[in-house]
Amino acid sequence: MNISYIKGDATMPPGEGIKIIAHICNDQGGWGKGFVLAISKRWKEPEKQYRTWYKSQDGFSLGQTQFVQVEPNIWIANIIGQHKINKDENGNPPIRYEAIQEGLKKVGEFAQEIGATVHMPRIGCGLAGGTWDKIEPIISEELINRKIAVTVYDF
Repeated sequence: MNISYIKGDATMPPGEGIKIIAHICNDQGGWGKGFVLAISKRWKEPEKQYRTWYKSQDGFSLGQTQFVQVEPNIWIANIIGQHKINKDENGNPPIRYEAIQEGLKKVGEFAQEIGATVHMPRIGCGLAGGTWDKIEPIISEELINRKIAVTVYDF
């Protein structure tokens, strides 16, 4: 089993069955740039739940994942995989690969539990400043190795 790469909108995964749309959030409660805008354009609940989760600070930390059901067969996985929003004082990007790995592990467990496929843009490679050559092996380890079908969307 391999990752499928297609051109398209990750907020509109084709086909039947239960789907989880995974994406990366920051640990600052900020929601307003990047892929989250596409999510908010289609559904209000993921942003609302993320902001509520941030305000409560209940389990809100790097590597944690929040699952929000937006349609009968579609879930959004808000993965906290980015520390702050901008590069730090040493020029390091906000991405935290260990947190993404931990979050994708939770996505894999949940996908197996509900019998879902996983869909995503090239997570961590936009505003978070990560590189796909580091993200792709994490996806393979946490999802593909569990026999979960993964589709990555290039817009």
